[in-house]
Amino acid sequence: MKTYKIAVIPGDGIGPEVINEGVKVLNKIAELDSSFKFDFTYFPWGCRFYTKHGKMMDDDGIDQLKEFDAIYLGAVGFPGVPDHISLWDLLLVIRKSFDQYVNLRPVKLLRGAHSALANTKNDDIDMLFIRENTEGEYSGAGDWLFKGQDNEVVLQNAVFSRKGTERIIRYAFEVARREGKTLTSISKANALNYSMVFWDEVFEEVSLDYPEVKTASYLVDAAAMLMITDPKRFEIVVTSNLFGDILTDVGAAIAGGIGLAAGANINPERKYPSMFEPVHGSAPDIAGKDLSNPLATFWSASQMLDFFGYEEYGEVIVSGIEELLSTKELLTPDMGGTATTSEVGDKMVEIVTSQIKGKVLG
Repeated sequence: MKTYKIAVIPGDGIGPEVINEGVKVLNKIAELDSSFKFDFTYFPWGCRFYTKHGKMMDDDGIDQLKEFDAIYLGAVGFPGVPDHISLWDLLLVIRKSFDQYVNLRPVKLLRGAHSALANTKNDDIDMLFIRENTEGEYSGAGDWLFKGQDNEVVLQNAVFSRKGTERIIRYAFEVARREGKTLTSISKANALNYSMVFWDEVFEEVSLDYPEVKTASYLVDAAAMLMITDPKRFEIVVTSNLFGDILTDVGAAIAGGIGLAAGANINPERKYPSMFEPVHGSAPDIAGKDLSNPLATFWSASQMLDFFGYEEYGEVIVSGIEELLSTKELLTPDMGGTATTSEVGDKMVEIVTSQIKGKVLG
């Protein structure tokens, strides 16, 4: 039996609640298959940890995490801890230390989900954003000069390396070729005359190796407009760290809301663990009330299963989410229902069990 060692960082606010339901579903799938299992180890890191210890994670946290096959993250953020602390001292440390240079964000209007766009069919919104995840605008390069003085100056530098830019673009081309889909690059070369001109040039260079992939390239402002007015033109999308961060939230708005937004931070070479997370916030105002929405946490669990090579089970989870959305029998208040977090988790286990016994194993 294959054992997958999973580091669980439940985090803050509703993080522990939604993660518990995701773990419940993953354990049920492993129980039904019996050829593999999960070994979960929990770490108390996050903003609560910061308020007690003055740091977001243990000093040797990265060394501890190296021993795992994947990381399952709940949510990070809490009043009183600045957002740049929670991001830079935990999430970005993990992404950069483990070279998780591929961020995968599905933007898909699931059956039963409500889009903010009128007259939109499910097939109209089916995108996969492939975001560069370790450099670009989030490289952390810059300076703060003459702080507090009249001549105060702040420099925030975006770093685009040949290696970093080419590998994310090539990864996107490989996905587009494998899936037989179009690939769209999003940049801003008219205004960012170094970084984005370079990005566009690398995209054109790499495209020569993939003549069978149909490509398009848009400026980020035009892309934001087209995602709303004509979303079906986007299939596989590759873009920089900042643009990917912003546009995928636009994607969440048109594909059912942030409560359905999942993300995977991938180290494709598997030299280091990859990290899977719902991308909603920690929602401290409803923490502990059993009202949080675990659907995005389920979807990120499906991404983990895909990464481990169990795509059929990943599909079962996504199908289960669609069944929950379509029947509307058990949904949390943010989705228009009255169910608790744990009730939704129990129902998902029931659906997954039925589907796996009927389709995958039967």
